[in-house]
Amino acid sequence: MHETNHATIEQFELDRLDQPAVALMLGAQRNDTEFPVHTHRKGQLVVAYHGGIVCTVEDGVWMVPSGFGVWIPGGVAHSNRVTANGKVGFVFVEPGAAALPQQCCTLVLSPLILELILHLSAQAQDYPPACANARLASVLLEQLELAPTEQLYLPLPATAQLRVIARGLAQDPSNRCTMAQWARQVAMSERSLARLVKRETGLTFGQWRKQWQIIVALQNLAEGESVQHTAEALGYESVSSFISMFRKTLGTSPARYIRATAMPASRAQP
Repeated sequence: MHETNHATIEQFELDRLDQPAVALMLGAQRNDTEFPVHTHRKGQLVVAYHGGIVCTVEDGVWMVPSGFGVWIPGGVAHSNRVTANGKVGFVFVEPGAAALPQQCCTLVLSPLILELILHLSAQAQDYPPACANARLASVLLEQLELAPTEQLYLPLPATAQLRVIARGLAQDPSNRCTMAQWARQVAMSERSLARLVKRETGLTFGQWRKQWQIIVALQNLAEGESVQHTAEALGYESVSSFISMFRKTLGTSPARYIRATAMPASRAQP
């Protein structure tokens, strides 16, 4: 608990600085950490250097595997949970310092971005304008503006009936209830439930549940779980059917996805 509080204090201290971009790394001794709901004046990029991060905002959940980051604009209430083997970095961006998205999103981070964050996190954060660190911070912000986005996102509905379903799926990711069965549980017709899910999430019920499975799968894989164990946890009768779903959704197999996003040990050290 002491480590969590210390990390939170460090984040808010950096939030008070007016430099365009400041960085913080949390080392291995602060693993298995959950930060409660909070906000920042600055925009915040949460970066997974090893393991993964689950970021929750009011209307959605974002999964951040290693090599990715979730961008949270200033003033957006959020909580972060770092997986048990995770190493995480934070970049705090002064309002107006960069043309970054106005909404939360997952960014695909280049090796250059990851190295710049590591370097800046080891420097004095109250750097003066026009110094070497200020120029590096400017390069970092330029690169972040160019970073592509990835939809590792699960929209969370607002209505009570859909929140019941969301809680049920969160508690038991292997739940294979049909939409008709869920409709009976929340006292709605199947057609009304289908319309409600589409209106609140922009997805069909099947797409929404599949996106939930992808979030859980990425979290499990980031924590080091095997593909077979992950498939079983999600209620798949065979590993091949899980791999097929994963490939159709993300365009690659689970094993290749994890290899592609794995962080070399030399870059994972704060």
